[in-house]
Amino acid sequence: MRKLLYLLPLGLLLLSGLHSHAQTARHLDSLPVRGFCIAAPRPAALDAFIKFIEAELAPRHINTLVLRVDFNYQYERHPELRDSVALSRQEVEKLVKACRAHSIRIIPQVNLLGHQSWAGTVHNLLRVYPAFDETPHVKMPAKYEWPNADGLYCKSYCPLHPEVHKVVFDLVDEICEAFGATAFHAGMDEVFYIGDDKCPRCGGRDKAELFAGEVWALRNHLAQKGRELWIWGDRLLDGKTTGMGMWEASMNNTHRAIDMVPKDIVICDWHYERPDKTPVYFAMKGLRVITCPWRKPQVAQQQLEDMYRFREGATKQMKPLFQGMMQTVWSPVEAFLDEYYGRTKSGAESQSACFKAVFK
Repeated sequence: MRKLLYLLPLGLLLLSGLHSHAQTARHLDSLPVRGFCIAAPRPAALDAFIKFIEAELAPRHINTLVLRVDFNYQYERHPELRDSVALSRQEVEKLVKACRAHSIRIIPQVNLLGHQSWAGTVHNLLRVYPAFDETPHVKMPAKYEWPNADGLYCKSYCPLHPEVHKVVFDLVDEICEAFGATAFHAGMDEVFYIGDDKCPRCGGRDKAELFAGEVWALRNHLAQKGRELWIWGDRLLDGKTTGMGMWEASMNNTHRAIDMVPKDIVICDWHYERPDKTPVYFAMKGLRVITCPWRKPQVAQQQLEDMYRFREGATKQMKPLFQGMMQTVWSPVEAFLDEYYGRTKSGAESQSACFKAVFK
């Protein structure tokens, strides 16, 4: 009898541990989106990345992979826009096959509207089609510095140029077809150049209306083939009123577009320094929202707890709008894998540590 009494607390402890583990697993699996966002691998890193999908993403029940492809694909409709080294259709199919085997949805991304340059380099779209440039009078510096007199962070294309969407829609269609995608991520973050006064088409126009108009154009094109649009959420937040500033929110009045954009898009809400409660704001506007951390585990864990609480405390109508979590990675695949597997040193605050803290 005493032996049974001795074993009873141990049994309760084990059951408690199992219950705790089941609770954690249930909570993670209860999130409709358990995502991972990273640049698409270059061909040389493809096999290592597929191994990472199979060994790390799948066991953690990641079900969504946003791949920032941009021009890292051998486009057939616009071969002039390919990177010099880019994924072939066969290599993409290999990647898609690996994800399908583990029920992981791939969503390709091509940065649209903003992010058409970086530092002193103009990216492929504006390099090949300079007429699409919203600010052709802003010349790329020999040595890039921030801040600068031109307010140059990244260039944008002009959303009202009569030829730009013909090219953009070709890219969107081809990349979605190659990845068998039912959704497309258009980026659209950190758009500083929009409605420039010197643009003959956009000058004097409402920046919020211009931004919303581009969202609608992309959404409507995708909807024709049953695809949905995903974007980053920062341009829809008021940087001045919230104190979030010009990076995680807008200081050029695009935030008013939140009341103009279609309600069936998906917002990827990134906050890297604080667990801001903006998912509630997006959801109350009728938009599906995903919280996106980066490199601070404590911030990410709070964001995860917030997402659980938002869903648990939401009305029947609001709960489906709180979609889940997506880890973002802003280094190339090779560098991330080196960090993840300890081949390079990383501190307590790192992309890999953040990912492991959320998706245990």
